Amino acid sequence: MLIDKKQKGNSNMKKIILVLFALLIWNITYSQDMNFTKGSERCSYMRTHSPNGFLPHLGDSPNTPRHSFNVLKYTLNLNIYNCFKSPYPYTYSASNQMMFRVDSTLTQVKLNAVNTSLAIDSIRLSGGPLLTYTQVSDILTITMNRMYAVGEIATMTIYYRHIATSGDGAFYVQNGYVFTDAEPEGARKWFPCWDRPSDKALLDLTAKTPSNVKLGSNGRLQDSTASGDTIWYHWVSRDSVSTYLMVMTANTTFNIATVWWHKFSNPADSVPIRLYYNSGNSYTWAFNNIKAVTDWYSWKYGEMGFEKNGFTTGGSQFVWGGMENQTLTTLCSSCWDVSTVTHEYAHQWYGDMTTCATWADIWLNEGFATFTEAVWLEKAGGYAAYKNDIVSDASSYMSSNPGWAICVPSWAITTPDVNTLFNYAITYMKGACALHLLRYTLGDSVFFQGMKAYSTDAVNFRYGNSTIPDYLAKMGSVAGTNLDWFYNSWILLPNHPTYQNGYNFVNTSGNTWRINFLAKQTNAGFFQIPMEIKFSFTTGADTTVRVMNNVNNQLFSFYFNRQPTAVVFDPNNQIVIKTATLTMGIDENEGKVPEQYKLYQNEPNPFNPVTLINYDVPKTSHVKLVVYDLLGKEVKTLVNENQVSGRYTMSFNGVSLPSGVYLYRLEAGDFISVKKMLLVK
Repeated sequence: MLIDKKQKGNSNMKKIILVLFALLIWNITYSQDMNFTKGSERCSYMRTHSPNGFLPHLGDSPNTPRHSFNVLKYTLNLNIYNCFKSPYPYTYSASNQMMFRVDSTLTQVKLNAVNTSLAIDSIRLSGGPLLTYTQVSDILTITMNRMYAVGEIATMTIYYRHIATSGDGAFYVQNGYVFTDAEPEGARKWFPCWDRPSDKALLDLTAKTPSNVKLGSNGRLQDSTASGDTIWYHWVSRDSVSTYLMVMTANTTFNIATVWWHKFSNPADSVPIRLYYNSGNSYTWAFNNIKAVTDWYSWKYGEMGFEKNGFTTGGSQFVWGGMENQTLTTLCSSCWDVSTVTHEYAHQWYGDMTTCATWADIWLNEGFATFTEAVWLEKAGGYAAYKNDIVSDASSYMSSNPGWAICVPSWAITTPDVNTLFNYAITYMKGACALHLLRYTLGDSVFFQGMKAYSTDAVNFRYGNSTIPDYLAKMGSVAGTNLDWFYNSWILLPNHPTYQNGYNFVNTSGNTWRINFLAKQTNAGFFQIPMEIKFSFTTGADTTVRVMNNVNNQLFSFYFNRQPTAVVFDPNNQIVIKTATLTMGIDENEGKVPEQYKLYQNEPNPFNPVTLINYDVPKTSHVKLVVYDLLGKEVKTLVNENQVSGRYTMSFNGVSLPSGVYLYRLEAGDFISVKKMLLVK
């Protein structure tokens, strides 16, 4: 349910009645459906029920998008004093001094500033003239005084007012409570900014409030100055922050409890973890355990890297779970439980310290935090507790799968609606299961070594951004293998594998037996993954083998000097998201080694935007499969590796390409074949 808080009545009384009625319905509706058992569930609920609107939107790691300018620092000065006084208005005056570096020659700067929330009074270039501007919808276009060259650094000050007279889904006011909540694109409603997750910047925030207010924000409290009945809070973030993670939370009734965490790298250096809570909040678990959680995450993923951290209560208007604002997570008043705290706190590593480069990379935030809930359970309950949680996630996904992929590349350009982007089954449940599959594939030692290497990579990721291919490239470099297949299968394909496997027993001579096992998927696309198969015999112990299933209709043969009696596929349920049947008997026409090289017509053709390319490899060969445009320019290398004999299926996604004819070329040994395909959008 989405409450429209922009309804306009014919009078102030009508507005008040409508707001009170909306809040009543909100509380009745959601207080009856808040029996969440997982922090990921609260998190998804928060995103999909948040009033933040989605507006279309267009670095650090190799694939992070580049822009015409890079904001280096926002210096915000906000006078929110009157927001704490009856009748608690939403309006305030402010300034934003924005320093930015020019990354491509420009004469204009475009920012996001929603015109129903923010009114621009004037814009002045630091040390220079007033600048002209236009504001249409959520785009603020500023004309510079001249052409700026690449590498120049400029600073402008934007004087503005927050003009919304009721909640706009980003800036909240209620009876002495003031807080912001900006994911995914709500920052543009409380200050002008380039509102993209890829553009992280330093934040320097000063806020004027009554003297009885306690106010928290990102980073450290640089100073606070009191004068009479007024206090100015000055917060400074040492580390860059994405705009959706910038926050300001204040209340006249806050209590503060501080826990000190000692760094692994320097035990004499302690980091404050502040809990802003109200009387009646059940914050005890967080207070007693947050040091242990920080230790565990730091050991698994690398030392917690911020100069301060903390949690705060968002008031009765924040009823939907948690929001991982950098160094100051917002929780609903009843959400101080173990699952919510461990989920949101995991975001300080995955989402905050390293932030998704685009919304197409949301798996790096929510899938990782949900997976880490299970990793925390593993600390106390061992691997069995972890696995039970992952299996529960898999069950949730399987029962509610809406049928799209974890990553849809077009989301990098056009942000989807909240129910899609933060869909519980896909973004959280399948996202966590995908990480389990990667852990299973690589093994515990290599997997967690890779996770820590990714989190602590100060050159590419730490305090910066990442795309999913960047993450998998890092994991692959640690593991010494290419993980493109994992991306193409488990991240880009919708749904999950549907196995119709078969087997038979062949007595080859005397006491020698061969077990043939045919791995067959009937789903669209192909999900590559290692498989475990358990064999039982008339004598002796069971035997479990592990093989890489890297092609559909793949035949495996195993030889034993004992008579087999039974076969079990995936006996430990490691491929947690799947359906599977196993029957005795194999079609003699299936699973055979191809007799010759062959490149097939792709299916479908024409296609939009995904098609499948099939080919046969009769013997182990170095195979190269490349897509070209009609001018001969390489578009995508799909395969460039040694492959064993078998029939292969590769998925090609043309979502970022224009309509037209493309060529795909197979080269294996002396064999070369080229075919055409048509992309129609």
